[in-house]
This record gives sequence, C-alpha cells and structure tokens, in this order.
Amino acid sequence: MDLRVERTRKSIHNAFIQLRSKKPLEKISVKELSELAYINKATFYSHYKDIYDLSDNLEDELIASIIKTMPNPENIISDSANMAAFLTTAFTSHKALLYTIFSDSRSGILVKKLDTALKKLIYEYHPQYKDNLEMDIVFTIMIQGGFYASISHPDADVEELSRIIGKVNKCLSTHYSLSSQDFQGINS
Repeated sequence: MDLRVERTRKSIHNAFIQLRSKKPLEKISVKELSELAYINKATFYSHYKDIYDLSDNLEDELIASIIKTMPNPENIISDSANMAAFLTTAFTSHKALLYTIFSDSRSGILVKKLDTALKKLIYEYHPQYKDNLEMDIVFTIMIQGGFYASISHPDADVEELSRIIGKVNKCLSTHYSLSSQDFQGINS
C-alpha cells in the first residue's frame, strides 16, 4: 500500500476514534471527521462510503487483529480452556478501544462479529461442523457465553475469569467430545 494512503487512513482512523470516544456514531459528520483528520471530504469518500462504512471496517479490523494473535488457532475447540483464557485476556487488554468503537448503537454488534469471526476460524479448521446446527449452537454458547461472562464481571481478576470460562468451555468440549483425539479420527 502506498505510504500516503496508509498515512491518510491512519489519520482518518485516529480522528474517528477520538470523535467516537466523545459522541455516538450517529452524531459524527464526515465534515467534522475530515477537519480533525486534516483531509478534505473527497479524500474521506475515496476511502469509505460513509461514517458507518468506516465504523464497520474498523470493527472488523479490530476483531481480526485480536484473532490473528491467537496462538495455535487450529486448536480453538480442542483446547477450549486455553482459547477462552486467551480471548478473555485479549479482550480485557483491548477493552478501552473495544468499548469506544462498539459503544452506543454499535454495542450489540461486537458479540455478533466476534461470533462470526471465531466460527469462520472454527469451520476453516474443522469443516465437518459447518452445517451442524447442534455444534453451531454449542460454539455460540462457548463464544458468546464467555464474552458476556467477561463483561458481566469487569472487576474480576482476569486470570481467575479466564480459568472459570475455560473450565466451563472445557465441560462443553468434553460433553460434545471436542478433543484433539476426536479431531484426529474425524480428519483422517
């Protein structure tokens, strides 16, 4: 990517986050964002359709960057306790940015996007579960349940929270035989 384009996008992103920390998405204008980013409106529109497109892109990038740092993503279900611990820690460490970008009218979108991104990863490594409604529901409970447990206990110790969520996910994994041995049998 061209360095100027990258600089411009970074400037737009920083201005957006700054404005988003102060006001709801619906109250941010392209004019206001452009002035803060030191660009003209035409430059903004050469990168994004509108403020909602920018917000959607930043949301997706943030979730993708968190998931990209997952150690051994192929073990997302066979090692669900460690994956839950990783995600709890990752979301806790990005809490301020997550709550800024996904605040107000966008708050319900975070867990949906997280669920979609993690299921995409699961089905990439374990396609045998892709069209299985029962397993899709189990993964939804593991992902969304872990997420909501994390945000419902903001003062809890991150390690303790990770341990408990991991333990619950391990119970689900064990009940549904989601172990690495089962995957070896299925995948061979």
